[in-house]
Amino acid sequence: MTLLKPLVIALLLINAAVCFSQPLNKAATNAFVITRMAEKFHIQPRELNDNLSNDFFNKLLKQLDEERIYLTKEDAVQLSAYRFQLDDQIKQKKNDFLQLLTNIYSQRLQQADTIIDAIAKKPFNFSGIEKFTVDEDSSYPSGVVGMHNKLYKKMKLDVLNDLLDLHDETVVKNSVQQKQILDSAQRSIQKKAQSVYKRNISRILQSPGGIAQFTANEYCKALASCYDPHTEFFPLTEEENFESELGNQSFRFGFSIKQNDDGGVMIDDLEPGSPAFKCGLLNKGDKFQTLQWQGQNAIDVSDADAREVSTILSQSNHDKLIITVKKADNTLRIVELMKEQEDASDDDKVKSFLLKGTKTFGYISLPAFYNNWEDDATGNNGCANDVAKEIVKLKKENIAGLILDLRYNGGGSVQEAVELAGIFIDAGPVAQIKMRSEEKVFTLKDVNRGTIYDGPLLILVNGYSASASELLAGSLQNYNRALIVGSSTYGKATGQVVLPLDTTVNIEADNSKKQANNYLKITTDKLYRLDGTTAQFTGVKPDIALPDFLQVTTDRESNEPFALPPTTIDANKYYKPFSPLQLNTLKTIAKQDADTMQFFKDLSTYIDQYKILNAPHDISLNWKDALANEKNNSLPAQFDSANYSNMYTVQNNAYDLERLKADASSADINQVFKNYLSHDAYIKISYDLLASFTK
Repeated sequence: MTLLKPLVIALLLINAAVCFSQPLNKAATNAFVITRMAEKFHIQPRELNDNLSNDFFNKLLKQLDEERIYLTKEDAVQLSAYRFQLDDQIKQKKNDFLQLLTNIYSQRLQQADTIIDAIAKKPFNFSGIEKFTVDEDSSYPSGVVGMHNKLYKKMKLDVLNDLLDLHDETVVKNSVQQKQILDSAQRSIQKKAQSVYKRNISRILQSPGGIAQFTANEYCKALASCYDPHTEFFPLTEEENFESELGNQSFRFGFSIKQNDDGGVMIDDLEPGSPAFKCGLLNKGDKFQTLQWQGQNAIDVSDADAREVSTILSQSNHDKLIITVKKADNTLRIVELMKEQEDASDDDKVKSFLLKGTKTFGYISLPAFYNNWEDDATGNNGCANDVAKEIVKLKKENIAGLILDLRYNGGGSVQEAVELAGIFIDAGPVAQIKMRSEEKVFTLKDVNRGTIYDGPLLILVNGYSASASELLAGSLQNYNRALIVGSSTYGKATGQVVLPLDTTVNIEADNSKKQANNYLKITTDKLYRLDGTTAQFTGVKPDIALPDFLQVTTDRESNEPFALPPTTIDANKYYKPFSPLQLNTLKTIAKQDADTMQFFKDLSTYIDQYKILNAPHDISLNWKDALANEKNNSLPAQFDSANYSNMYTVQNNAYDLERLKADASSADINQVFKNYLSHDAYIKISYDLLASFTK
């Protein structure tokens, strides 16, 4: 037996290498196909050269190690030999770089896992003089020792921040008692930090298909994203999840989760008829202990947060998940579940309310431009039809004006945006589109004569209003049909299609039923406003600009790597705008409101402090320094958005009132939303603006 051992080990290593190579070989082929499809279909394809190779290299390393805690400086130098060679690797379908990267990445993750355990053995000392510097934070560590030092400081900073939060939440009689509480809590907080870091590593090493498949997927994702921010590579599961966000049926276990007060995550509710419901073994209040995808190691989630658990649960739609839960009586139960495809929920359906004061205005919230991708033959399954229904209800209440809230609406179906514009204008052009496959510019039109609502209209937008939201807001702004209020929108005016990863695919055909192992969402067209300009990169500028926290964040198209720059085309010659809105008086009203409302004063303070806190700076890991810094630079806990004289109450229309009487659960959700609207400063200003120009 002893003589056979080396041979057995050698054979095992060879078999492991073969298994390791399979997903990497496939990734090399997929990468080649991505570049060919981009060259064929992308609206503005990049040349496969050294410039793309350099961008691809940087993007991939950032995706794999954004915080630069796993890869070392030496690793980066070794990998940099391929910095300008990846274009050649792709053309020749080679995986030399991928093999090297996967080997290094796997080794470093395993080393980091061991280092984290070693760091966690001793409690952190917060009385010494120690800093986590900007240079340390932004650079790769030097060797394994440097990795240890950086992980140590990152974990220590995380624990320090959690202790600061506990300090702020704890009500005590004196400093001695507070110190006792914090000292007692430190160990559990440090253990939690250890678990979080180890779970992040385990999520990669134990992901479906293992580390090689994970790296292969990231390789293809990084390459696709180098064409523009919205061109994406999707493995099968992620393609299905993407489609579900746009209205398609989604894959679910059928339970909702929430954070447990004493740590960890529990089941909050079960959906009748779902796999979780039908198994008969799970109940509301069950606490997750471990999650294990079939064929992988179990991941301890006993003290995870809801975001981490959600990430693990979304990793596959077709594999079996083994769940260990702790019941209310502290017994453990192991449950095996498979996701099933179920009808889409009503979470993103349209909501409407009445704002009743000196005048009655309608309010409609539209969180997304959705349609039913599986069954749209009747043409009445999308959000435009749902908005129309709500407007009919509101008109029966004799509304004097309407607010359409598109804040945080990231877009969706362009066709629904076109049809929604048609609710407010007579038949005519709505927007323009330039496709890669066509030389001429096409006009997107509302083909239905007449309107459903022709009264005063105000549209609320912010920095997260994107794509179809921008198409609608920009079109109605060009027509002078609506008053656009809020802050500049996101700046995405491109269109994408999802195609099977296949160079022979016909982009004009219906590919929704064609099955593949991988997909490519690719940017194939640019959207333009009726005046020939575009919302791409710059967004839609509101008629009435209001201060917004989003104005200081970098979450805009213009801040995205490889965002396509704006271009212009000729204006549409056939649209006939209404008379220009008289904006000077309205701007004065909005400014007076904003200047006198405590909400906007707090917002201004918040923005100033946010800029200070988020500017790169060295961070002290000393407890006294941290307390002093928090006191001097802390952000306001909340904005006093209710500190103004409301001229309206939020009510339901007559139809919804009757429906809510028979549905207690919906009534509770409805009341929460009504309270929110009652204390929304932007709704208050919108009400005042509508009241002004409806006199």
